[in-house]
Amino acid sequence: MSYSGLFKNPDKQILALQWVRKTNSFVRVIFTLLIFLVWIIDLGFPNQEIFPIHSLLYGIALFVLGQNYLYRLLFIYKDVSKGRRRLEVFLTLLLHFSAFIQFGWMESCTWLQAYEGTLTNILICLLFFIELSRLSLGVNKMAIHPALIFILSFLLVILVGTLLLMLPNSTVGGITWIDALFTATSAVCVTGLIVVDTATAFTGMGKTIIMVLFQIGGLGMMTFTSFFGFFFKGSQSLQSQLFLKDYINEDNISKIGSTLVKIILFTIGFELLVAVGIFFIIDGNLFSSISDRLFFSLFHSISAFCNAGFSTLTNGLYEIGFRTEYHIHLLLAISIIVGGIGFPVIVAYAQVVKRVCNNWFNIWMKKDSMYHHTPRIFNINTSLTTVSTLILLVLGFVTYWIFEERNTLAGLEGYGKFVTAFFGSVTPRTAGFNTVDMTQLAVPTVLIYLILMWIGASPGSTGGGLKTTTFAVAVLNAISIAKGKDRVEVFNRQIDPETVRKAFAVMLLSFLVIGLGVFMVLFFNPELPILEVAFEVFSAFSTVGLSLGITAKLTTGSKLVIAIIMFLGRVGTLTVLVAFIKKTRSLRYKYPQEGVFIT
Repeated sequence: MSYSGLFKNPDKQILALQWVRKTNSFVRVIFTLLIFLVWIIDLGFPNQEIFPIHSLLYGIALFVLGQNYLYRLLFIYKDVSKGRRRLEVFLTLLLHFSAFIQFGWMESCTWLQAYEGTLTNILICLLFFIELSRLSLGVNKMAIHPALIFILSFLLVILVGTLLLMLPNSTVGGITWIDALFTATSAVCVTGLIVVDTATAFTGMGKTIIMVLFQIGGLGMMTFTSFFGFFFKGSQSLQSQLFLKDYINEDNISKIGSTLVKIILFTIGFELLVAVGIFFIIDGNLFSSISDRLFFSLFHSISAFCNAGFSTLTNGLYEIGFRTEYHIHLLLAISIIVGGIGFPVIVAYAQVVKRVCNNWFNIWMKKDSMYHHTPRIFNINTSLTTVSTLILLVLGFVTYWIFEERNTLAGLEGYGKFVTAFFGSVTPRTAGFNTVDMTQLAVPTVLIYLILMWIGASPGSTGGGLKTTTFAVAVLNAISIAKGKDRVEVFNRQIDPETVRKAFAVMLLSFLVIGLGVFMVLFFNPELPILEVAFEVFSAFSTVGLSLGITAKLTTGSKLVIAIIMFLGRVGTLTVLVAFIKKTRSLRYKYPQEGVFIT
């Protein structure tokens, strides 16, 4: 049959169009993966261009991808929103422009040569994330439980991070596979426990990889890929929206896309704001160059907001010269609180502020005498999170001040003493930074830290732990039982019985994991003190990152145990059970009820 006859048949036209689209997608994926792998190898090995045609290889790949995107614009995506079409056009032009630079066709523009490497690096990373986003948004078509996909996404990032940290250019003198795995797991799970010194063992590239890992781990891989897919894959189906809503804690399906944008933009904006604050507040004499000062500011800003606890200083914020930077400590503490309180709470407060500002604007600027009522925005989750967070911060501050008066607070006065005590109440809530010598903490403080670490941050945040609302629901349930009530009530609302059951299930699982973890670490390292081991395991499960100084002493077996505990603490033990245990569809029967003696 002739080529023209093929397209006279509508069915064959559809088949031909589908084949062209699949071929187009296949070519795009292959060339994206190819250029990404070449780029990784090129960056990871010292003083080496992989082939003599290094720039030519980049140029060909970028040009092919540019043509691929151009074809999509002309023949596939004709009816799309203006905003998305502009992004596609910009990306297409950028691909061709970068290809021309690699071919050497723009040598007359000398100013471009200085930014050639940076432009190529950013573009390749962007292309990779776009393709990964398209693939991730298609997993909902597969018969895989969403919880399992959530777990696999973290495992994938940990595996990639491990391989990247083992590249020669990532470390100063090399690193073992177990140390690379432990570091990658700690970064992705935003824990902060380290078995090698981040400041001296890793190069600038290695530290950047760690920073990217805890940025992705703090927000979640699905949040990042969904954000890129929201722009570059097109409108999402109802199935995709249902698949994503649990990851970003958004009950309103129609707001999935806008919530993703708000989360990413707020995160980036807040981290940049804190980084700028650190850059201008901190003493510039502590750094050898502006670039070091800038990287320090950005690294610690992201680490604080993501509750990661990683630092580029050997002794953390207790490093000589940095331990008295109290303004920086306070700024980082605020960032930790904001990152750990949860995005749903942040969005709720933002809505309240927006509505109040609009009302006052209408009164004063538009001469509108009527004050418009602000509807109820704070739900029970927001109220419970706020109250429990404030209570824990106050209790932590007071107890730290009392028990550390003659220890880590000795010799401090006024503002410095206040900031150190306040930071001491914030950091065990999954943050992991230390502004004091952790080995000098009093025993009562260590025990209080165990409780604060176990409770952790709030749901929907970058932090880990049991979660503030889980602990609050358990406490409220105990009080309700003591009062003889048959339900749990708070803030003029009744808590769903299913929520109460989940709270106690999560608490039980956490104790099982922590208890087993302490046993296994003592099995592999019997010489270690049990209190220090318990502190390490609590810190790992709650993704805190604080340590009493035994992390570097762990054997290979103990490192694997701690890595697994960090992973379980980040993804959630209940999530793991839900992913692997088949859910009962319905119970069409009911047994007679009997009581069990509980005292």
